[in-house]
Amino acid sequence: MVSEKTTPVAVVMGSDSDLNVMESCVEQLRQFGIEPTVRIISAHRTPQVACEFAENAEANGIKVLIAAAGMAAHLAGALAARTSLPIIGVPLVGEPGLGGMDALLSTVQMPPGVPVATVAVGKAGAKNAAILAVQILALQDADLRRKLAEFRSKQEQMVRQKDASLSA
Repeated sequence: MVSEKTTPVAVVMGSDSDLNVMESCVEQLRQFGIEPTVRIISAHRTPQVACEFAENAEANGIKVLIAAAGMAAHLAGALAARTSLPIIGVPLVGEPGLGGMDALLSTVQMPPGVPVATVAVGKAGAKNAAILAVQILALQDADLRRKLAEFRSKQEQMVRQKDASLSA
């Protein structure tokens, strides 16, 4: 089994083809000072690895798992079945696919008792998954709460500046 470094967030994707989208998630986490564990684990091709990863995540210091997959998108659910840690699912557009709708439904339609928080399809969802993970961690971390407040303030300032530029 691959040893995990101590980090509060893991970003797991089903295929290396998902990396181009999930880089935005990793970068967003880094902007908050979080260097995530990043793995490629398939719910279908490496199910034993997925089980072991989820079962050992908490012992390895992980507090939130972000799982991204396209098409059948069972990765988030497979991890959620093996840990009580929060799972954030990022549905991705697969090839061939249904524009991400297949992945969205596979991720969001979890049975009662095995929740997966699900964000939007693609890059917007990948960034939001990172921010949601930070919000979860910020409940117990004053420094992350401060960084999150600064992030939101910068977002507000950017919108105000864009609005002001329209009337200038």
